[in-house]
Amino acid sequence: MQYNKVFIAIASLNLPSLVNFYSLLLQQEPKNLIPSVYAEFKLPSLQLSIFRPRATHEGEFASSGKSPLSLCIEVNNLEEVISQLTSLGYPFSQEIYLTSSVQEIYAYDPDNNRLILYEQKE
Repeated sequence: MQYNKVFIAIASLNLPSLVNFYSLLLQQEPKNLIPSVYAEFKLPSLQLSIFRPRATHEGEFASSGKSPLSLCIEVNNLEEVISQLTSLGYPFSQEIYLTSSVQEIYAYDPDNNRLILYEQKE
């Protein structure tokens, strides 16, 4: 398989709230924005797209359960991210989970998609 680009897209019926959350979290405005339809964030190693599904497809994306997909973001300072999430009013795991190489927390965006925010141990 040859490919030119890979990116993550999140479908949301609550697009303005989700775009606002990621604008605040990533501290940037979308690089491409069609209000109430589509937003695109270009990060150093990832493109994150958020879109509103067409009305005929909304049922495919409506879910009352948690998604198995997680958006994993490596950060320089986990304590700063915890402070930022607290000031934004978004839930995150109160416990910092430790592995052999990272410390991490789980957070959730307005559509309840899981974020794994982690800092490499030195």
